Amino acid sequence: MNKADIVDVLEDIAVLLELKGENPFKIRAYATGARVLETMEADLSELIEADKLSGVKGIGSALVEKIETLHTTGELPYYAELRASVAPGLIEMLEIPGLGGKKVKKLHDALGVDTVDGLKAACESGGVEALKGFGKKSAEKILTGIANRAAYAQRHHWWTAAEVAAPILEGLRELPGVERAEVAGSLRRLKETVGDLDFIVASAEPQPIMDWFVTQPGVQEVTARGQTKSSVRFDTGLQADLRVVPAPQFAFALHHFTGSKEHNVALRQRALARGYSLSEWGLAEKGEGADREAEQPDAISTEAELFAFLGLAEIPPELREGLGEIEAAEAQTLPNLVSSAAIRGVFHNHTTASDGRGTIEEMAAAAQALGWEYLGLADHSKASYQANGLDEARLLKQVAQIRAFNQSGVSPVHVFSGIECDILPDGSLDLDDDTLKALDYAVMSVHSSFSQSEEEMTARVIRAIEHPATTMLGHPTGRILLRREPYKINLQKVIDAAIANRVIIEINANPHRLDMDWRLWRRAAERGLMCSINPDAHSTSGLSYFDAGVNVARKGWLEQEQVLNTRDCEGVLQWFAQRR
Repeated sequence: MNKADIVDVLEDIAVLLELKGENPFKIRAYATGARVLETMEADLSELIEADKLSGVKGIGSALVEKIETLHTTGELPYYAELRASVAPGLIEMLEIPGLGGKKVKKLHDALGVDTVDGLKAACESGGVEALKGFGKKSAEKILTGIANRAAYAQRHHWWTAAEVAAPILEGLRELPGVERAEVAGSLRRLKETVGDLDFIVASAEPQPIMDWFVTQPGVQEVTARGQTKSSVRFDTGLQADLRVVPAPQFAFALHHFTGSKEHNVALRQRALARGYSLSEWGLAEKGEGADREAEQPDAISTEAELFAFLGLAEIPPELREGLGEIEAAEAQTLPNLVSSAAIRGVFHNHTTASDGRGTIEEMAAAAQALGWEYLGLADHSKASYQANGLDEARLLKQVAQIRAFNQSGVSPVHVFSGIECDILPDGSLDLDDDTLKALDYAVMSVHSSFSQSEEEMTARVIRAIEHPATTMLGHPTGRILLRREPYKINLQKVIDAAIANRVIIEINANPHRLDMDWRLWRRAAERGLMCSINPDAHSTSGLSYFDAGVNVARKGWLEQEQVLNTRDCEGVLQWFAQRR
């Protein structure tokens, strides 16, 4: 097990010990050990091999043994036993925003609640409100968190759903008798979260396909099984539906089940205006009295041919949201959407200097493997102490390391030196101006005081945007999809300020964020807002998240020239220089 994973285990142990009401010194020992290990610059493997881990201040003998066990075997019996000793409901309660180990234990001890349902009942009955240290607002916040948690359980991140869908689609295409197979629904439209998976298959022999589909690994329940449609639920909770249709109906079924509802309604209305009814089964000419099968001039076998038959340019699935795409397709003004292939580098990425899991060299090598020209590194600043944020001295040391790396010529990837600087509650920045001037760029982000009013938060962010050192605004609403709602902020005012000050707003491509939301990008970009697609990578593998950011950009109608990181290295340098 690597160092970062061991840190996660130690932090989890500390929380579990809190839930059990263990000695505070014992709890603090694990929390401190996790922090020391996370910030330690020495190589963990070398310390263990040299038997020097016990000499690291803050890591006691009990932790040394556990860290070495985890590092060697990847398992720790003590951790497994501890987790098994805590009621699962208490661990689930930790998923509710604002509830940590201490508060969950207090609720359990005072009110006897050990499940989320029990906690909900205690909030509704007034028990939580009456508890010292909580109150009415706390009870209301907990109820909101519980309600959100229930709603979130019905959705899945696009990235997760895509990973499940890929092998299913590949397997379907390899089956004998399958002529065509595609994924449909919100996954195909690149929505940020997905309710379920939809697969459309063209075949004259549906039964063997159905048999394969319902017996895949991971299928926990077969919820429906028919001749042409089956539904299964995986052990992750994700449901998948399969429809098998004759080949002549495939394009119509694929379009219909891709959606969205609003898009389909608009397209059906367009078909009706031309004398046809459109459904998942095909086009039917509207006759007197009753519908009759249309004599279609040419067989329609693709969605492009369907759109052309209705006098439209082909509309990419991600734009099919009923937001003017049909009018644009009729006028031949659909955007030339940015693609993953156009991305030449990314910014807002973390290294082992803060809470990342890759060194400068490792992150650059991963960027090179992706075919990029450059990579921006933006570790946390010191106010993010929980993420081992950099103070001025440590940051300047990193800048020197990055410059030395670039000058060494060991990599064709140019590394830009940046920072993800905290926007403090009053809108001031976490680092001094001289240090910020030494960087190539700076991403400014909010990481604290999420409960500020909309007016306070908006003024706070705008003040940071107006600072001359600000290059980009990071994850502007702070949302965590399916976990945390956005903080209150007037994004229209923020966008106005960003345009006025030539500040970029990022698409944070982490699949759990995807912030700023795609619904805002089209109009903002038309007004001149520049975008940067940033994976917010905390590891080499995290760089691949940029694809999810490209999804958001495409849904937001963005073209290549509206995205900074489609420019070459010289173009980026020029942008940074002009911004200063």
